[in-house]
Formats: sequence, C-alpha cells, structure tokens
Amino acid sequence: MLLGCIADDFTGATDLANTLVRQGMSTMVLLGVPCGALEPVMRPDADAVIVALKSRSIPAAEAVKLSLGALDFLKRGGARQYYFKYCSTFDSTDAGNIGPVAEALLAARPRGRSSPRSVSTVCASAPRSIPACRGPRAWVTSRLRWL
Repeated sequence: MLLGCIADDFTGATDLANTLVRQGMSTMVLLGVPCGALEPVMRPDADAVIVALKSRSIPAAEAVKLSLGALDFLKRGGARQYYFKYCSTFDSTDAGNIGPVAEALLAARPRGRSSPRSVSTVCASAPRSIPACRGPRAWVTSRLRWL
C-alpha cells in the first residue's frame, strides 16, 4: 500500500477516493476501523486505503482515539505514507478536533530520517477546487463565483 488515509467523515473519504482513482490509484474505502486480522479486509493490490471515520463532530479525545486506531491499522497494513483528510468547512465541534487529531497523528508517526513512512497533514481544499468564504457561508466550486 502506497498511501494510508484517514478521513474524518464518509463524504471526505469518498471525495478523496474519487481523486485518487482519477489519478490511477487502486483505492479502497473502509467504513470505520476494521477489527481483527488484516487479510479478510485488505486487498493486497490496493495502492491506497481510506479509513472513513465519523470523528468530525465528536469530542476531541474520542476523535483522537479513533484516528490513532485507524493509523495503527494502516501501519499494520504496510502503508508507506499517511494522509489525514479533515473537514474542509472546519465545522467540527466548538472545541475543535482537527488540531488535536493532527497533533496525535504526527506524534505517532514512524521516526527516523531513513524511514520510508511519514505522516502528512495537508490543506483541506483540493487544488482543482477554489474554496470561497463570504460571511458565514463557504463554497467550493470549480470557478469562483460571488453571489
């Protein structure tokens, strides 16, 4: 597996899967962190595996625990790199859980310069989309349009 992904919701997971498949990557989306052995769940030929969590609107401590469980699963599956796909509208909880989850994932990453594995925390928007905010509303479209 080239890329192990953790998404904070199902929509983000499927958006990411669509992007990866369009770039030619064989991609799996798993709903939640699978329990038990890897073999019944993982396809050995998958380039990318995305674990879709429901961690966006739960307390930060619970989101961290779920996300670290997903990271452990992806490590056991042999992921070479990790991607945290978080909500592009930042509407998690009032206390927020994007920061605590990102910090926990960074702290749990494999160590050492020679390690082929790394954790990547990235911008929530995709380069093909142009996120726009006006007042309390956010739009993501292929062309920026002010209404």
